[in-house]
Amino acid sequence: MHVNHDAGATAAETIGFDDFLKVDIRVGTIVSAEPFPEARKPALKLLIDFGSAIGRKKSSAQITENHAAEDLVGRQVMAVVNFPPRQIGPVMSEVLTLGFPDAAGKVVLAAPLLKVPDGGRLF
Repeated sequence: MHVNHDAGATAAETIGFDDFLKVDIRVGTIVSAEPFPEARKPALKLLIDFGSAIGRKKSSAQITENHAAEDLVGRQVMAVVNFPPRQIGPVMSEVLTLGFPDAAGKVVLAAPLLKVPDGGRLF
């Protein structure tokens, strides 16, 4: 990613509400997580269930510093579901799994505090 992850950075440029509505951020439950040794940077391959309207989607996520594959199954996460798929090595990543940088700049997954229905859209 090519954005400033510094917590002290100023906000990005102002956008209109219609621009925000174009980004479809949904919640889903991780149904499988496994190492992705073919990736250039340490990553996991995730399969996330976004409910009946969107279904199950694959994601490559560089989250290995704070998240072990064996701890992720059953966890809910947030992802952008309307970006075009992106080829990451041998895997076609279909959604962008979201997170925030910790104090060391490593990804911490974004997730709801309470369980919500899979497929719910962020508002």
